[in-house]
Formats: sequence, structure tokens, C-alpha cells
Amino acid sequence: MIVLGIESSCDETAAAVINNGKICSNIIASQIAVHSPYGGVVPEIASRKHMEAIYPVITEALNEADITLRQVEGIAVTCGPGLIGSLLIGLSTAKTLAFALDIPFVGVNHLEGHIAAAFLSGKIPEIPFIALVVSGGHTSIYLVKNFDEYQLIGQTRDDAAGEAFDKAAKLLNLGYPGGVVIDRLARNGNPRAVAFPRAMKDSLDFSFSGLKTSLLTMLKKRGCDFQDSELPDIVASYQEAIVDTLVEKTIRAAEENTVPRIVVCGGVAANSSLRERILRETAAKQIELFIPPTILCTDNAAMIAARGEMMLKNGLRSKLDLNAVSRWPLS
Repeated sequence: MIVLGIESSCDETAAAVINNGKICSNIIASQIAVHSPYGGVVPEIASRKHMEAIYPVITEALNEADITLRQVEGIAVTCGPGLIGSLLIGLSTAKTLAFALDIPFVGVNHLEGHIAAAFLSGKIPEIPFIALVVSGGHTSIYLVKNFDEYQLIGQTRDDAAGEAFDKAAKLLNLGYPGGVVIDRLARNGNPRAVAFPRAMKDSLDFSFSGLKTSLLTMLKKRGCDFQDSELPDIVASYQEAIVDTLVEKTIRAAEENTVPRIVVCGGVAANSSLRERILRETAAKQIELFIPPTILCTDNAAMIAARGEMMLKNGLRSKLDLNAVSRWPLS
């Protein structure tokens, strides 16, 4: 089945074509340069940029897949969670195309899309598995019993991991997106140089606000009294605190639920330290690990098309009155 996927939940405008689980194209238009001066995503600007990019991105995806719109058999589009204005651009486009072409479309949960990315390359995970969904807006652990059947067993009580990276980068004047900059700088630092806290050690829930506050307190005490050469050590230690927490809790969730398979997905799954650490520790405990390629970790339309194809093949259809939602928990 040929499915066109559309993703516009935040600041990437993306379109992809999937044919029976195979990626034919995956086009992403990033807005990083636009939002960098503000240190984060400005919703109104994001919406306007989606309007400018949506049709060129879809056209490029179709051209790369070497198909026409008339060959598309179904459309999958993110309808939540995310920024309402951004979501509405993709959703309205999907509805228009589906109506004009007289083909079905489905609204996809963005978080389900991230999990579905693990089914797009190489060996795919057997169900059930533990999924760590970790991004700028979400940090949760799920027991995935099936698609459409999720048990939430751990979640952040405050900041998401990606948000913690971005806030740290802003405090340190490192630019946006923070996670990418910190990942790069941390490679030359000592991850044990600064003793940052690890919160909620006895729970599978997460809390990163105290970590951010700890960094802020350290910077206030020291003022500008630290050398540029110390920066890699600071960010490496900060990153290590996040990675420690994510890895330890995810592996513990797998052990406590007797599920020897873990999927790690979402934008923060692109972090090199997290990938290396969880690969090493799952191997030591004989737990199978599934992490999508980096391009499929960050927001993209291939993952939306992948989940949409599953839904369409199961006979699911969305109506033209489907609306976007800013919050949409998996359950």
C-alpha cells in the first residue's frame, strides 16, 4: 500500500512516502535557523513556515519516490500531540488531498509514530516490548502490549529530557537546539567532573527540573568565573546525569516487567551518549535493543506514514471533521 505521510507537529515540515513498510522518500524542512535567535520554537512563526513549506515538501517527497499524487492510496497525518497551529497546517492539507483524491486518511498520534519508527529498518521488535519515548516535549516509559494497547509505567513529573537539554544550553549561551550542541561539546568533556543530582531514584518516573536548578545554582555561585576549557566538563556531566537516569530506569522497567526487548525513540534517542550507553548496558543484560537510525529519531513523516499504513490496512479511517489536539496521551 502506498501511503503519503505528513508531519507538522512542531518546527519540522515533513512528508514521506511508504510502500508496504519500505521508505520510498523522507523529506524534512527544518526551521532551526528561524527559531535559533529566540532560543526555542515560536509557535506563530512555526505555523507560518509550515504554510510556506508544506506543498513544496510534499512535491519533493512524491518526486523522490517517483510517483504521482494519483498513485497514493492513503494519507497519514499527525493530528497530535503538538502545537495546535502547526498541527492544523498538516491536518488541513491531508484532509484536502484525501477529499480531492477520494482516498482514505488517518490521524496519527505523534508518539505512536516515534514508536513505529523502530519498525522501519532492519530487525523489528517482537511485541511486547518496553518503549522509552524521549524528546523535547515527552519523556515516558511504556509497556507496549500491542499498537493501541499501551501501559504507562514511567513519565516525567516536570521537564522532558530534551527540554532539560535546551534549557541548559540557554543558560550556558550555547544556542539552539541545545541537545545537539551539548552532545557535540560533551565528547571532549569529563562526565564525572561535576556531581549533578539524579532525581526520583526509587521510581520509574522522571524529574529533570532539579537538575536544571542545580546547573543554574552552580552558574550563579561561580558567575563568569569559569574558563571556556571547563565548558565541555560541565555539559558532559550534565548530559551524563540525564543519560544515567534514562538508561537505568528503562532497563529496570524491562526487568521488572520481564520483557527482554527495549525500543528507544524520539529526538533525544539521537544523542550519541545515550545510544552508546544503552547499547552497552542492554547487551550486558542480554536485552534486545531497537533504536531507529538518527534521521528517524527526530520528527519525520516516515514514522507517521509507517503507523498510518498499519492503521489503514486494519481498516481504520478518519473523518473530515477530525481536529488537531495539543495533548493526546497513549493509553
